[in-house]
Amino acid sequence: MNWQGITVGYALSGSHCTLPEIMPQIQRFVDAGANVVPVVSQSVLTTDTRFGASAHWQSELTRMTGNEIISTIVDAEPLGPSKRFDVMIIAPCTGNTTSKLANAMTDGPVLMAAKAQMRNGRPLVLAISTNDGLGLNAANIARLLVAKNIFFVPFGQDNPQQKPNSLVARMDLAIDTCEAALQGRQLQPMIIERFLYA
Repeated sequence: MNWQGITVGYALSGSHCTLPEIMPQIQRFVDAGANVVPVVSQSVLTTDTRFGASAHWQSELTRMTGNEIISTIVDAEPLGPSKRFDVMIIAPCTGNTTSKLANAMTDGPVLMAAKAQMRNGRPLVLAISTNDGLGLNAANIARLLVAKNIFFVPFGQDNPQQKPNSLVARMDLAIDTCEAALQGRQLQPMIIERFLYA
């Protein structure tokens, strides 16, 4: 696919352990010619973890994309009227974000951007990363699976022996899923084997 002229909203929520896996996927969009606009949750904006400092991730995002980070509800709200994003992806999409999205809660920039995308009837892609995907959050994922214009990066259990409720998307399929979403279709198979641990 030719990504020239396509604007991708790339939103990151607080699955901090997934951020090192996410950055190369953002670079793939950039290398393909897409205009990538980063959106970050409050957690990504302010939290330093053993997986990296917040300032590091922010620096990488602006360097890689050449765009300023959308990091407040105020900055995200105009995305609706402007119809800025052709496609938006939330990767990683935590259980917390999934729950709020499924229940129409808008309390941060990522969810405001998602609300704007849904308002405009444009594709919203979710790359889930949650320890509770087959627990209480299963109901929220199911609600989003049948929602119009919402698509999922193929996902599966990453550690069924030690964390049987955990689900994680194949982040390397983000660009393929977004391409399919722009065509109005879900990349298949959607539920896959994704064992990271023996």
